[in-house]
Amino acid sequence: MLGLAFAMAGNPQQGAGNPLIGFIPLILIFVIFYFLLIRPQQKRAKEHQKFLENLKRGDQVFTSGGLVGRVEKVDHDLVHLEIAPNVKVKVVKAYIAGPLNPPEPK
Repeated sequence: MLGLAFAMAGNPQQGAGNPLIGFIPLILIFVIFYFLLIRPQQKRAKEHQKFLENLKRGDQVFTSGGLVGRVEKVDHDLVHLEIAPNVKVKVVKAYIAGPLNPPEPK
């Protein structure tokens, strides 16, 4: 009976070979992940930071909260927006989402 169990067990595996070969697919997945997701996100963040540094009076912007207004004054971390005639609000500079580009007439 014991001999039959050994016969059915099969051959032992050969040496595992180079252990780095098992990591190649993981490395490839990470490289693809970096170029498709991480790098474009870093590029957008850098462009947004540059936009915030170049804010000036008169720029039309919108906030991440949905407010639309014209920049009246830029402080270190605050932006003073005029959202309606004689209605001014202070917004933290980090919450300025982007420039408001009016639609071009056709």
